[in-house]
Amino acid sequence: MSDLSTPFGGAPRRLVNINPKPLAVALALVVFGAVYLAQTVSGKQAALYVLGAMLGITLYHAAFGFTSSWRVFIADGRGAGLRAQMLMLAIGVLLFFPALAAGTLFGHPVTGEVAPVGVSVLFGAFIFGIGMQLGGGCASGTLYTVGGGSTRMVVTLIAFIVGSVVGTAHLPFWSALPHLQPISLVKTLGAGPAIALNLAVFAVIAALTVLIEKRRHGRLVSEVEREPKASPWLHGPWPLMAGAVVLAILNFVTLALSGRPWGVTSAFALWGAKTFTALGIDVASWPIWSTGPNAAALSAPISHDVKSVMDIGIVIGAMIAASLAGRYAPVWRLPLRSLIAAIVGGLLLGYGARLAYGCNIGAYFSGIVSGSLHGWLWLVAAFCGNVIGTKLRPAFGLAVERVKLTGC
Repeated sequence: MSDLSTPFGGAPRRLVNINPKPLAVALALVVFGAVYLAQTVSGKQAALYVLGAMLGITLYHAAFGFTSSWRVFIADGRGAGLRAQMLMLAIGVLLFFPALAAGTLFGHPVTGEVAPVGVSVLFGAFIFGIGMQLGGGCASGTLYTVGGGSTRMVVTLIAFIVGSVVGTAHLPFWSALPHLQPISLVKTLGAGPAIALNLAVFAVIAALTVLIEKRRHGRLVSEVEREPKASPWLHGPWPLMAGAVVLAILNFVTLALSGRPWGVTSAFALWGAKTFTALGIDVASWPIWSTGPNAAALSAPISHDVKSVMDIGIVIGAMIAASLAGRYAPVWRLPLRSLIAAIVGGLLLGYGARLAYGCNIGAYFSGIVSGSLHGWLWLVAAFCGNVIGTKLRPAFGLAVERVKLTGC
């Protein structure tokens, strides 16, 4: 890479050696995919596919990983990632709660992701948290790292899909265990008080991360210095806080277009169910797939499923971002212990997501901005699972990042 001088002094900028072939392929997939969806499904479905690609670009360029953010906080007391998540949630509730209280957005009906609160969520989120650290990513993280060229995460994704469909087979048992009916803070308290309560909790969590980080390191540990680029917004990386703002806005756009917030893992269960059916397993006779919207989705093409279309868009968007950053370079060798962790982690992720009525996106992010109490239970249980998962990582040869502070 060659240096570019800046006209007013300061740090030199650098040219980025983009990966032109994967970039061309990814851009073509976005264009032709959108045209196909517009012609065969609807213009709205095409827009959601492009929106998925925008989410993928944002996730990759901001390196917005829930898994890594929780790991470095658990292991090293660094809270920048958690503070970014609190900002994302704060913007989310400010956007979502008034619309959900009204029940309409731009003249179209909207509804939140509100689910029961009980044993199923508690256990499912806990094992999902363990799976995050062993698998190496959450739901959104798995998709954007697959798009970025991580072959290990392809293994995690396949196991994620298998765990998801197995989870649908067992869900009737888990959902029958003790639980409370879905509780919406927006409906229970009203939009204004619910916003105030949530913002106060976000502020407390952010303040706690600051206190813990300063106690651990004596100061707030800044993000790793990023190499200046010719165009950081095009080639990345983006500041974490910028990623938080964009993700909150794009989730709100998802609500406006689809009538529901952003979700990820129900598509994995659908892909697994279709695969099992193709292998001769009578998935259609399982209770969850035998009636209602799930039965319709099982018989319909993947292109008609909103979450599937957006998930595919995320993978392709991340491929665009990785290519623009010059980092699309799949590595095909995987150490055995890392491979085992990817499989075990993926299975826990998929199974846990189904029991908990969602993942870090559908239950945590979209659940909390929907005012669902189950989103908060998911956060606590999944964080506890991440503590266990972080402690297990070294046994599988996986790193746990820690800052080595100098005396300077």
